[in-house]
Amino acid sequence: MASMSVFPCSTFYYKNYHDIGTKFVIRKPIYATQSTSSAVTAETVPRRSANYASSLWSFDQIQSLSSEYVGQDYKATADTLKDAVKMMILKGGNQLNTLQMIDDLQRLGISYHFEDEIRNLLEMIYNYYKTPEDWNGMDLNLKALGFRLLRQHGYQVPQEIFHDFKDKMQNFKPYSVDDMMGILNLYEASYYSLEDESILDHARDFTTKYMKENQDKADKSIPSLVTHALELPLHWRVPRVEAKWFIEQYEQRADKNPTLIDLAKLDFDMVQAVHIEDLKHGSRWWRNTKWDKKLSFSRDRLVEHFLWSTGFGHLPHHSLGRRTMTKVNSMITAIDDVYDVYGTLDELEQFTNVIDRWDINEIDELPDYMKICFMGFYNTINEIAYNTLTETGFHSLPYLKKAWAGLCKAYLVEARWYNNGHTPTLQEYLDNAYTSISGPVILMHANFVTSVQSSNDILQSMPKLEKIIYYSSLIFRMADDLGTSSDELARGDVSKSIQCYMHESGATEEEAREYIKELILETWKKLNKERAHANSQFSREFIEYATNIPRMALFMYSDGDGHGRPDLTKSHVSSLFFNPVQGI
Repeated sequence: MASMSVFPCSTFYYKNYHDIGTKFVIRKPIYATQSTSSAVTAETVPRRSANYASSLWSFDQIQSLSSEYVGQDYKATADTLKDAVKMMILKGGNQLNTLQMIDDLQRLGISYHFEDEIRNLLEMIYNYYKTPEDWNGMDLNLKALGFRLLRQHGYQVPQEIFHDFKDKMQNFKPYSVDDMMGILNLYEASYYSLEDESILDHARDFTTKYMKENQDKADKSIPSLVTHALELPLHWRVPRVEAKWFIEQYEQRADKNPTLIDLAKLDFDMVQAVHIEDLKHGSRWWRNTKWDKKLSFSRDRLVEHFLWSTGFGHLPHHSLGRRTMTKVNSMITAIDDVYDVYGTLDELEQFTNVIDRWDINEIDELPDYMKICFMGFYNTINEIAYNTLTETGFHSLPYLKKAWAGLCKAYLVEARWYNNGHTPTLQEYLDNAYTSISGPVILMHANFVTSVQSSNDILQSMPKLEKIIYYSSLIFRMADDLGTSSDELARGDVSKSIQCYMHESGATEEEAREYIKELILETWKKLNKERAHANSQFSREFIEYATNIPRMALFMYSDGDGHGRPDLTKSHVSSLFFNPVQGI
């Protein structure tokens, strides 16, 4: 894939993307313009329906879930296995074996048990190889794997360590497993590139082409890894989903370590037991809101919302975050459907004003469905803020109110565009859509459920995290558009990034999709840069949370609208939450 200059402006919000005048497409407005000052009047307004599929998972089904992988016996077994793995790590070996073990621990989903040991090993390797010259003479596999793991953990290894690879690659033949693994690891390493790193851009293009042409010639243990990588690079994958896949792959390897397999399987099932209780908690909250019945036009996606929340943070100690974010995600979807599907423009103007003012006394003029929506939303956000205050001493409500008001104002912009038949430029669309995708709201909540900082530190860190939030949300938006724009346009919605670019440039849909994919790649580079700069300053958990949002978007929308169509994610839900991995 050739590198493209797709972000011509270097400023944060990328203003003046193209000097093109506003264009309009005349369409029949879908929103009613009459006043809706009473519930009776509101009932007479024609309403749209998106005909969303029903939930696949009933309340009783979710509440009946249980896991046997709880209790002291399983914990004792896991502790014994963890002690054995720590001894393996301390025993060490050559550098390649050490790096491969770190990589295996990460992909198996159990590296969080050995953070100190992994950090010490990587620190030692980084200090030993300080300059590009220090990496000379190292074989490609070791160099690429070391580069990827060090950059992943915030060490800024220069791309110049690969300066000589072009000459060596011209007539490269995969004579051994290590040779093809070197190509695969170079490919994976290239996705940790920053802007203007041409060596890594070339490495990505070369290795992509090379693996497509030669994967069938490699050792029998390699093709599945290569196919998996070409579908989506490891850096862009959801860790929990990757762990489920990799456990099965690792068990087939000739050099597998039985202790790692045993720990990975047991840990997966023990963490799944925690997830089950979090899901049941969210299910009870959702039932109490009665939104599945009272807001029946909206998507009933409690389990899918929990899947998102687990993708954001799957570790057992993230339970509060999962429970909070399941509520947040559910409210985002319901309010999104109010704006996109059901509400008239007049109602949406009123609703936005009420949320902006955060005044419960102003809901009397809203139609009944909006009263129910606002009251449930208002009570839940206040409860979340109260829990944060009692747990951390930080008064988060003013920041949450501002973030939610910003989201609803962005929704309102899109409703006005649709009502007026306006097709924005791509940049005009993205300037609003990175907010309307809900990333800033999600990450505002994440700031309070992941932070171990003091109140003062939280306040000081917020402005410095803006770029991370922006780039994370931008990838989220574009990945969503690639998977959902066709369905959303068919049921009546504002033009998405693909259509905006087509309208602005005259490109075909295929060309527009390729362009958006290039934008995603370039935005990942910017996110990589911000991750590297922020790693030493802010909570690593928040940074990982922000990175997992676009990962989840790429996962959920890879085969279409996995959020709107639960059949697309049904198998993943079952394997992650309902079925233990033991016995694979």
